[in-house]
Amino acid sequence: MLSPNRFERFTDSEWRWCHAVNRRAQGTRWLKLFGWLSLAGDGWVWYALILLLLFFGGELGALAALHCAAIGLASLVLYKLIKALSKRPRPLARNGGMQLSTQPLDEFSFPSGHTLHAVAFTWVACSYFPWLALILVPLSLGIALSRVVLGLHYPSDVLAAVALGLALGSI
Repeated sequence: MLSPNRFERFTDSEWRWCHAVNRRAQGTRWLKLFGWLSLAGDGWVWYALILLLLFFGGELGALAALHCAAIGLASLVLYKLIKALSKRPRPLARNGGMQLSTQPLDEFSFPSGHTLHAVAFTWVACSYFPWLALILVPLSLGIALSRVVLGLHYPSDVLAAVALGLALGSI
């Protein structure tokens, strides 16, 4: 377990990394791409995936859609509970200096709900239709990276969300 002092130093080092990446992306085409990827992680891509699986995936697709809907609900409950308990401020709220490119959906940083949902949905959908990995894995990686580049999450928020998403998706 990290002592409060070590945790603070760890958070400081993560913030410096986030700040550097955020500054580097400002004014580039990459920022627009990461903004779009973050927006995709707001949920509409996953709702569309569920509908596509349901209407075009046959019986297996209907099962996959139901599984995705259940995992989406479980992910939502889990990440809201953890955020309420952790109350970790977002990088953009710490020390100033971050250029906000998009508005956060809530106040706290840990874990990344966008990443958690992206990984969980990707894991579940690809377990039914492995060929979807060609589309969903790069999308999920982009969503996860966008959260750090945009100053919305620390890398540890994203890594924790990946682990949680894989664990939930495996159930």
